Amino acid sequence: MILKGSQRSGGRQLAAHLLKTEDNEHVEVHELRGFMSDDLPSAFNEIHAVSKGTRAKQPFFSLSLSPPPHERVPIEVFETAIEQIEQKLGLEDQPRAIVFHEKEGRRHAHVV
Repeated sequence: MILKGSQRSGGRQLAAHLLKTEDNEHVEVHELRGFMSDDLPSAFNEIHAVSKGTRAKQPFFSLSLSPPPHERVPIEVFETAIEQIEQKLGLEDQPRAIVFHEKEGRRHAHVV
């Protein structure tokens, strides 16, 4: 699995990118954890609001999980990998969003 992580700002743009269906055949917001909101743009607005009180300039940590092109990875494997990564990075119990994209029959995940 190829992992790509980055710290970033711009929650509104990030939510729009993750929900964009033009580049993907299927987009699914799999999980929103630790938010009062039940949609991705509003959840990211919550993070933005909290960051104003902390003066954080890049309050989002975004991680992409991409399996090799020939692999078909079940959702449970992604969930296990995400849990392990959270533990290693000390991010357990933080609010998070998991979004799955499917393109040409290949699933990959984004975690913020």
